[in-house]
Amino acid sequence: MAVNEDLLEILVCPKCKGPIHLTPAKDGLTCNACKLVFEIRDDIPVMLIDEAKPLTG
Repeated sequence: MAVNEDLLEILVCPKCKGPIHLTPAKDGLTCNACKLVFEIRDDIPVMLIDEAKPLTG
């Protein structure tokens, strides 16, 4: 099961409150402004700044 599309429409980056986007592999959410990736675990986005990883590539 994937992350609910309705949920993705209302989620924002917890750091800058900007838009986030699903990664191509659908395993995380990215904030281009903050250059962070928020992991999706068990179909639940982990929107904690301390657990975010730097955006690479």
